[in-house]
Amino acid sequence: MAGPAAGTSRLLRAGMGAAAVGLLLIYNSVDVAPSSGPGPGQAAPPAATASASPGDAAPAAKPATPAAPGLKRAKPTRLRIPQIAVDAPFTELTVNPAGELNAPPPEDKNLVGWYRDGASPGERGAAVVAGHVDTTKGPAVFLLLSLLVPGNKVEVQRADGTVAVFSVDSVETFAKNAFPDQRVYGKTADSQLRLITCGGVYDKKRKDYLDNVVVFAHLESSRKA
Repeated sequence: MAGPAAGTSRLLRAGMGAAAVGLLLIYNSVDVAPSSGPGPGQAAPPAATASASPGDAAPAAKPATPAAPGLKRAKPTRLRIPQIAVDAPFTELTVNPAGELNAPPPEDKNLVGWYRDGASPGERGAAVVAGHVDTTKGPAVFLLLSLLVPGNKVEVQRADGTVAVFSVDSVETFAKNAFPDQRVYGKTADSQLRLITCGGVYDKKRKDYLDNVVVFAHLESSRKA
């Protein structure tokens, strides 16, 4: 994926809402800078919607390994994905008064964000981790996210001294205008992880990538750091 042209920055918009199936979010990024060619990809959960999409009914991939018992809540501190050379610290993602979820700082290419008002990685539920695919400074932490395959491992080091080890179940790409919010952000019976970034074609007129890449993973094991 080509790096972005200089002179652009993006803001992720997020409207947070609760529903019977849990937190329903749709990832959508909005460019707030003048157009000067392709801009940086953003990654984080945004605006809620009641609309359904074909992806909502699709069954989740069957885990290749059994799910481990959930862990107690603890802040994530570092994300490691050896298969795509990811070794990055976390920052917390929050929403502002306008209901917009602030993306990880674009000046740091090696940084991932965790939606702190959702499940923590390893805790029961679907933990949301987002990262840029690229920024104005070039390729970023989740540039190769789409290359993961089922069975790859994702390790999250936590502030309580444990490492949560997740196994990838599937890697899927969704059009932003048909994002399966319930499937990605709905309640889960066990500990799940969602890694999200932008993908697909960059639309110069919209100043946005057209798709999202989502990695679905489940907690396989845990150990002391």
